[in-house]
Amino acid sequence: MSNLNRLHAINSVAERKILLSSTSTPDVLGHYAEDVFNETAIQKYLSKEVSKKLLRVIAHLEPFDSSIADEVAHGMKTWAMERGATHFTHWFQPLTGKTAEKHDAFLNRSSDGKILMAFSGKNLIVSEPDASSFPSGGLRCTFEARGYTAWDPTSPVFIKRHANGATLLIPTIFCSYNGEVLDKKAPLLRSCQAISKATSKLMTHFGLPEKPVSNSLGAEQEYFLIDKHFYMQRPDLVQTGRTLFGAPPAKHQQLEDHYFGAIKPRILAFMTDVEYELWKLGIPAKTRHNEVAPAQFELAPIYEELNLAIDHNLLTMEVLKQVADRHGLVCLLHEKPFMGINGSGKHNNWTLNYGNKNLLEPGDTPHENAIFLTILCAIIRAIDLHSDILRSATASAGNDHRLGANEAPPAIISIFLGEQLTDIIKQIESGTVTGSKKSTSMLVGVDAIPSLPRDVTDRNRTSPFAFTGNKFEFRAPGSSESCSDANICLNTIIAESIDYISARLEQMDEKDFSSGLQKLLASIITKHKRIIFNGDSYTQEWENEANRRDLPNLKSTPLAIAPLLSETCFKMFEKYNVFSRKELNSRYEVYLSEYKRKINIEGKVALEIARSIVFPVAANEYQKLVSSYEAARKSKIIQGTKGVLATINKIGEALDLLTDHFIPLENALEKDDCVKINTEMNNLRKVVDFLETQVDDSKWPLPKYREMLFIY
Repeated sequence: MSNLNRLHAINSVAERKILLSSTSTPDVLGHYAEDVFNETAIQKYLSKEVSKKLLRVIAHLEPFDSSIADEVAHGMKTWAMERGATHFTHWFQPLTGKTAEKHDAFLNRSSDGKILMAFSGKNLIVSEPDASSFPSGGLRCTFEARGYTAWDPTSPVFIKRHANGATLLIPTIFCSYNGEVLDKKAPLLRSCQAISKATSKLMTHFGLPEKPVSNSLGAEQEYFLIDKHFYMQRPDLVQTGRTLFGAPPAKHQQLEDHYFGAIKPRILAFMTDVEYELWKLGIPAKTRHNEVAPAQFELAPIYEELNLAIDHNLLTMEVLKQVADRHGLVCLLHEKPFMGINGSGKHNNWTLNYGNKNLLEPGDTPHENAIFLTILCAIIRAIDLHSDILRSATASAGNDHRLGANEAPPAIISIFLGEQLTDIIKQIESGTVTGSKKSTSMLVGVDAIPSLPRDVTDRNRTSPFAFTGNKFEFRAPGSSESCSDANICLNTIIAESIDYISARLEQMDEKDFSSGLQKLLASIITKHKRIIFNGDSYTQEWENEANRRDLPNLKSTPLAIAPLLSETCFKMFEKYNVFSRKELNSRYEVYLSEYKRKINIEGKVALEIARSIVFPVAANEYQKLVSSYEAARKSKIIQGTKGVLATINKIGEALDLLTDHFIPLENALEKDDCVKINTEMNNLRKVVDFLETQVDDSKWPLPKYREMLFIY
């Protein structure tokens, strides 16, 4: 790597022109969901009877009738080809955490040997990808390759465009020949069924008529953007997604001037293109803004049905990367691409709906509030009993660097309720409910501005699981991960607690229902209130207090995923048919293997950069200074030599330390010792980051933080 490449990259970024959007004033409503086979397309391309049946399936009102598959497939093919599609693929979510697809052309051969364009019901419903090359945790071996993808009709098919054409994508589940799930969508759908059944049963105790139960999700996506010139000069970013080295710049986020600041023109052009692409896919991207860290941003959609929202979030991550490339940028989705500043999360805003009623919305009547408080207590119980399992749903090598650092929630799972709800909870526990603290209005003190309504809760950005008025915001999931794991866990553990309450309500006399319910909720609060914490979760005091409360603090991925193998976890997920014992074992193996591989890759990349890029540059600097010092001494020049000698000694000591750390890191890599690899990488980083501050700036080969974070 030439040392001039970094300086050339800086100049290239400075000279780059803003890529204008292909349409400066997009017709949002005219193009919204134009690449989605939605209700409008269904009614246009399918018969009235088939349309009605398919729409009822999509609305979860009846199972899919395979007799309509051929007509549905033909209508989809016609619609897709009119929009330029030549291929189709089953789009699924293997345990890689990403999506997968295998494209097939609509081409087929008729019985008389002629080539035609065809797409059958069988092509739509099922496909057979190779299952042995995806992570399976031992469920599939190379000689047991058969796997199946099966269409999920509740998530609409869509068209993905590329430079020279388009492909029809069909959302599917992915399972093995023996029926074990190999993906994240199938268990998610199972968990949705579990919480639906549990909630429907609970609502009968409140005398409500049967209605569809659903979850809504709003997944806020955080990400970094850096110029592609810088990215290509950083082998660590290319190979691992994060910087393994980099001295902190004098200015980073300490002035707090980036958050919600004016968006730079180049970034705004990128965001405009991203939103247009998402809108065409029917993804309701609504909010865009600068995040806390420099070069960090956030995109937030309108809430959608949970399964669809997760599909859309996976697509959003893909679109962010593709559009960034068009703009000469690189979108970094790693949880901690830069040390010492904010990492990126995926805030998981979760709600539970009964018909059109959000059950996490406090009601206007005592009956509605009784339901709200019952669901709230079920959630408190679920999070307290299973916080370790919920933590496992956020475990990854990247998230280990983020949780508990720079405005990210800690690895300790707790619930924030806010002043008003906490007051109500305390009253229920005491058995004397006198009423809630009323919400009030705030007087701003400026005549031209009206008084503002005060929400029932403040916001607590430090809490991993916070009630924010009509939803729970789970802030622990990492930015690069699928939302599926977190929501599979939430749905299942909350379903178990709802069933716990239902079973006790069944034993109550109807005449004593109100008093019996209050006593039941009071007992739940007494047993599980330790999980409630409304203070600053970033502090050491809270970590100490959490330890006194005996709350799990699982800081690393190996510790965090261990609860997946607990008997409690096995029994709960088996009870609700979300995972079998065998499937949980396989996931544990997949997650542990992925963690070890990523740490091993990082160690090898760090060693290579330190040895073959940093060491030669630092050694050349050392030699240059030594030659300069010796020349001055020979010329009997004294002035200036003291500073040169001091710098020589500093760089020399650092070079010795650098080489001293090579062997321990090599040994740790050979033994696949992740703890030791992380330790030795940190040791190596301290030396490399120090050398960055000592070596001639024009000779340092790696783009620096001050450049990557501020020049774009």
